Amino acid sequence: MDNLRIAIVSPPWYPVPPEGYGGIELLIYLLAQELQGRGHQVTVIGSQGSHGDFELLPLAPSSWEERLGTRDQEPLNCAYQLEAHDVIRRRAFDVVHEHNYTAMTVAASMGLPTPVIGTVHGDLTEADARFLSEIDSRVRLVAISAVQQGQVAGVRWRGMVHNAFDPSAVELSVEKDDHLVEMARISPDKGQHIAIEVAERVGCQLVLAGKIDEPDREYFETEIEPHLGDKVRWIENVTCKEKARLLSRARAMLFPIQWEEPFGIAMVEAMASGTPVVATKRGATEEVVEPAVTGFLAEDADGLVEAFQRLGEIDPRRCAERAHERFAPPRMADGYEAIFLDEVASVRGGWRS
Repeated sequence: MDNLRIAIVSPPWYPVPPEGYGGIELLIYLLAQELQGRGHQVTVIGSQGSHGDFELLPLAPSSWEERLGTRDQEPLNCAYQLEAHDVIRRRAFDVVHEHNYTAMTVAASMGLPTPVIGTVHGDLTEADARFLSEIDSRVRLVAISAVQQGQVAGVRWRGMVHNAFDPSAVELSVEKDDHLVEMARISPDKGQHIAIEVAERVGCQLVLAGKIDEPDREYFETEIEPHLGDKVRWIENVTCKEKARLLSRARAMLFPIQWEEPFGIAMVEAMASGTPVVATKRGATEEVVEPAVTGFLAEDADGLVEAFQRLGEIDPRRCAERAHERFAPPRMADGYEAIFLDEVASVRGGWRS
């Protein structure tokens, strides 16, 4: 197998791996560690404070995190991406892996001779379809789920690779406490109000763990806060150890999403802890949850209550085993490695569409 020189361009806001929030940065870290361990030469371009067993080019100051969400965000991101691609032009990389729209725009405009792979994160709209179809001949696009691919028409995808979880951040327990858990930002899209209804109907304590973004504060104050007490707990900031214990000791994770979420790593972390997921049939839940093996799917609250009655059918050890088989870092790295090698072989063979 060829050993490749791979440049991975992270968003500039959080270190790799992140100290707290930062799902993309964690995925980049897990992928870079795995590819470096396989003999590839990996360079991660990102923020100060990053670390790992690979080369790091920390072009973005750590102070930029405070600018995220302000009017400074876009000009700083553009400046960072231009500097990152100037570095890429000067270095002899075999493949470049991008993770945000600005980076993909810069890469497409610069006409790099190096193959550029762009992973698309988030749900997609018609506007996204217009953008992606404009660049898909210059940036090889990768989706994180089949559902995400299906959200847009007319886009040429190079492949689909599911996200991976961090095995060091979970623990397996076959002994369960009498509580349910939902780990997600507090939002109508995440359906915490439905989780509260389900927990009340089945007679279990519910633990909600997740931050509140300002636009969702009214939802929290009207739909969630009045229910808080002995039966419903809310933890805004959960530590790594506390998160691992909550997941591993829960009878199930409730995932009553009300939007087309393109993946949902929290489901995988629960399953890897031996905790089944009880989810609504929205977004990528049908790709992630294997009924009667790692959880159950339902259409509504009534169905979620019925699924709760079947939790005894699931073996926690088998549940965790399947999560590791399908979503551990080596599986994600296999997918990207195959795409990288194919693209490099195509370029070396003189073919470019």
